[in-house]
Amino acid sequence: MNIPMVDLKQQYAQIKDELNSSLLAALEATQFILGPNVQAFEKETAGYLGVKHAIGVASGTDALHLALAAAGIGKNDEVITTPFTFIATAEAIAYVGATPVFVDINKDTFNIDLEQVKAAINDKTRAVVPVHLFGQPVDMPALKALCVTNNLKIIEDCAQSFGAHIDGQQTGSFGDAGAFSFFPSKNLGCYGDGGLISTNSDKMAEDIKVLRNHGSTKQYHHSVIGYNSRLDELQAVILRTKLKHIDDYNTNRRRVDQTYKAMLADTDVQTPVEDGAGYHVYHQYTCLHPQRDRIMQTLRDAGIACAIYYPIPLHKQEVFAKDCENMVLPVTENVVKNCFSLPVYPELTEDNIRLITDTIKTAL
Repeated sequence: MNIPMVDLKQQYAQIKDELNSSLLAALEATQFILGPNVQAFEKETAGYLGVKHAIGVASGTDALHLALAAAGIGKNDEVITTPFTFIATAEAIAYVGATPVFVDINKDTFNIDLEQVKAAINDKTRAVVPVHLFGQPVDMPALKALCVTNNLKIIEDCAQSFGAHIDGQQTGSFGDAGAFSFFPSKNLGCYGDGGLISTNSDKMAEDIKVLRNHGSTKQYHHSVIGYNSRLDELQAVILRTKLKHIDDYNTNRRRVDQTYKAMLADTDVQTPVEDGAGYHVYHQYTCLHPQRDRIMQTLRDAGIACAIYYPIPLHKQEVFAKDCENMVLPVTENVVKNCFSLPVYPELTEDNIRLITDTIKTAL
């Protein structure tokens, strides 16, 4: 594609010298498992997020899984979440033996509808997993008040929201824990898989550190059945380098949003909506239009990348469909028919955005 969904080559070119020297130093130090860069990254990220603890793990999926396990969620428990997200959100709930309960989304932000959450709570409900979808924070003060009233845990899915905040308080600092992904295309991404769990709970942090390292607190002493889920030392080097630039990256993503909005203002394309509840960091740039397929084909013919996040909601996925066969979630089902995502990355130029939006206008 002439214009990709994300351009990691441009980003790498900007930080190449600093990154390469740091990687070389880590290679020469040869401390590759839970080494000094992992420890430093955890400390730096905890400071950025404003939490007591940040624990690096092998992926965002593992972050959700281990956070739920450390929160005590398990068999016969129900966990309320959104159907409009990547499957890892619900997979992690299933991993601990709990049942994901899907509720509908807000028609503007595509985040979980808090009124639907409230209606779904019953005596089996133990937790809520809100997803800060595409970088738009869920209204966490309102959700937290609801969960406190009902004695529910909150595990924030922050896979797409690093740097998003509500009045300066970062996503991942509101709930019992936050789960972050550092997949390469994320706002803060490494060059492979990586994840992190944030929490203010000393107990949860200690339990997660045991779970991520084969259930061990001391070498060859294992207190529980754990996992092999440790953030890689070299990925931590990359993340430490990029963490210094994350606010600039997110500021430029917001610049891209404003440029798209201005250039599409004379069309009936619904661009992403900010609800005023928080600072959106635009991990994806997801729009709505009933002629979605025509727009996407015209973009691809012009060498412009585009994608659908997500074409099949989780309650319609084969793995969950039997348990959800009578479930109707009208907002979600309408959104998946009309949504499409445009390129968004900090380095995207105004000229390229103009080319993208002119191509959309041609399609329409």
